[in-house]
Formats: sequence, structure tokens, C-alpha cells
Amino acid sequence: MSTEFWNNRYAETGFAYGTEPNAFLVSQKNHLRPGMTALAVADGEGRNGVWLAQQGLEVLSVDASEVGLSKARELAADRGVRLRTERADLTAWQWPEQTFDVVVAIYIHFPPEVRVRMHRAMFGALKPGGVLILEAFTPEQLKYKSGGPPVAEMLYTADMLRIDFAGGEILSIEEVVANLAEGKYHRGPAAVVRLVLRRPA
Repeated sequence: MSTEFWNNRYAETGFAYGTEPNAFLVSQKNHLRPGMTALAVADGEGRNGVWLAQQGLEVLSVDASEVGLSKARELAADRGVRLRTERADLTAWQWPEQTFDVVVAIYIHFPPEVRVRMHRAMFGALKPGGVLILEAFTPEQLKYKSGGPPVAEMLYTADMLRIDFAGGEILSIEEVVANLAEGKYHRGPAAVVRLVLRRPA
């Protein structure tokens, strides 16, 4: 999906995926402490990055869509928190290395030719001891109408993630059917994979 696609989606009235954070991310709050640094990958309109900032983290929200990032800054201002933003094509971005205590990737789907490289870059961006929190759609999601790319090759399984993030300490990983209530584009039953992983110290 192109930057133009996302700019058009985020230009719609309201917030495409709502203003509340992803429920799985919230469930992992025990991994977060004020003063930590966090990277919100492909953060769109900022609902997850802003929530991280509300927990006292120093957050960099990265996305290809300037329209999305503009709305993220507005949301941060409304919530009274500071959010750094950077517009970037993640496949060409100079990913920071060993920089963040937390990397959050919520519904970020890459095509097969770049997926492994992007996942390794996320892992590499973690400080030793840092934690990755990821939720994505599985191929089973093609049975549902609750969001995600309608292309099997862009959907992830737990086994794929174990390979992509090899070298990390898996704290939890599961494939489940969740009930989404995230704006108008993520709503209803959805087949997802959830991963929490620590980079060894």
C-alpha cells in the first residue's frame, strides 16, 4: 500500500483506527516504565505512540504519511504529551541501532521481499534488554472482514516471526482470534499473532 493510499485514508474525517491504543499493547504495560525510550513503527495517526507518551516514555513515531503524523501531533497536543515524529519510508530509512528500550509494531505488514530485513531492523533498534511488542494479522484473517491487507503473502504466522526474530528471547507468542474495536477499519473478529520478545542483554 502506497504513501498516497495512507495519506488518503488519514485525510478522512476522524481517526481511521480510533484514538485509543491497541488493546494488546495496553495489556503489556508491565514492560513499560517512565523515562524509557520507545519507537512506534508505522504509527499512522499516533494512537499507540501517544499512549506510550502518556505512560511517561520518550517516543519517536515514524510513518510514511505526513497526513497521519500531523494528526498524531494533534492528538499528542490534545492529550498534553510530547511526541517526536519522523516521516520515513521504512524500507529506505536509516534505522537506529541499539537505541530504544521498547519497539512497538502494531499491524505493520511488509511484503515478503523486505519483511525479514524490516523485522531484523526492528530487533536491531532495541537496546540490549529492550522489548519488542508486535501484533499482526495471520493468514486466517482472510476469512474475516475486520481489516488487514487482503494478500496472504503479507500476513504473518508465529513460526515466521520466530524465524524473523531469531536471537531474541520470546516472552510470549500466540495466534488467537481477537475482537477488534479500533476505529472503522479494524472492527470485529480478527485472526492475529501476538509477540513479546526481549533482546538479550
